[in-house]
Amino acid sequence: MDLETQAQIYLADQRGISQVGFFRSFHTFNFGHYFHESRTPFVNLQVFNDDTLKAGHRLKLKLEKNSEVIIIPIVGGLEFHNSLETGFLEVGQVQIFSALAATEYEIINPYETEEINFLQIWLNNDSVDFTSKIEVNAFDFEDKNTMLPIFSKNSQRGFIGKYDGRKKEEFTFEKSENDIFFFVLSGAFEVQDRLLHTRDGLSLSNFKMIDFEALSNDAIILMFELVLQPQ
Repeated sequence: MDLETQAQIYLADQRGISQVGFFRSFHTFNFGHYFHESRTPFVNLQVFNDDTLKAGHRLKLKLEKNSEVIIIPIVGGLEFHNSLETGFLEVGQVQIFSALAATEYEIINPYETEEINFLQIWLNNDSVDFTSKIEVNAFDFEDKNTMLPIFSKNSQRGFIGKYDGRKKEEFTFEKSENDIFFFVLSGAFEVQDRLLHTRDGLSLSNFKMIDFEALSNDAIILMFELVLQPQ
């Protein structure tokens, strides 16, 4: 059966924003008081926030649903506190926190003068055997021009890659009914003939093959393979 391919670009300068004196968050999807009909969740990708926290402050969040909470430091390390663990997460690490509905967790900026920037990504998980757990994975950008795995859970996978200008990548998927989300952390890429700049996102559905090309040096991109209801 042929499935209709679909694509949507989420431009960085059209994201929602929440801001108080010590904290700023850009929302690729609807979050908190921000709502736009074009920014509904993509498959089970519920939240994709680009957060900046000032020195010495902390952020507390509470989940409404069972979720895989993925935290990726971008600038500066961060301290975290949740029901399972307290620790420190640094650039080059990714935390995957499987958290039950109503779980609270904190992110703390431990520095005296420096802001930190990090991504918070929530994937809903409706599987019947969902349990609370935590893991931390690492990646190394010394290994350039390839997609590095950062998580794999319930048939879902995440990757990050740092590329030289004009380097290309191609993916072929086993199934046509796939859902893929890209997010450019820095630089520029052409993904499936669509131009993306820093902090732009792109959702793709039902593409059997996907290719992209870095258009600037040291460009960084994230890719997520998603499923609607993990089993």
